[in-house]
Amino acid sequence: MNGFVIWITGLPGSGKSTIADGIKGHIPDFVILRMDELREIITPEPTYSESEREMVYRTIVYMAKILSGHGHNVIIDATGNMRRWRELARELIPNFAEVYLECSINVCREREASRKYTHGAPKGIYKKGEAGWPVPGVQAPYERPLKPEISIQTDKTTLKDILAIIGEFVSKRLRH
Repeated sequence: MNGFVIWITGLPGSGKSTIADGIKGHIPDFVILRMDELREIITPEPTYSESEREMVYRTIVYMAKILSGHGHNVIIDATGNMRRWRELARELIPNFAEVYLECSINVCREREASRKYTHGAPKGIYKKGEAGWPVPGVQAPYERPLKPEISIQTDKTTLKDILAIIGEFVSKRLRH
């Protein structure tokens, strides 16, 4: 039996890691695949080039596919700024859902500037974007999902409510 894979996508600072941790806190058997941690292993000195992004995103999709194929439930905690990577996951993983975290760029910037840096997230990402780095939503495109299973405005919804919405959805999917 295949596991269930959730891809939590949104701009840097939209709440992906916080929400992934919250889901795992309620449903401990989820495995979290974090792009920032994976990138530290695959590209310890990242350039964030298009070819590098293609490689790391395809890698995280493959890892989720393998883990779910062995019956593990997986959360992909990754911006996934290009729709094609999320669609690849949808194509390859039978029990897949996309959770889109909508959040204004200004709130994302504020959150990123004040967050504690855990899970390998790069520091000062929006300042780097202003300096020309390819940051999604600044110098690199972020392609919104076309038909996510869940879309939540994280700058207008409490964490408790977000986790309740996702938890209810996950519970229904895990029962089927």
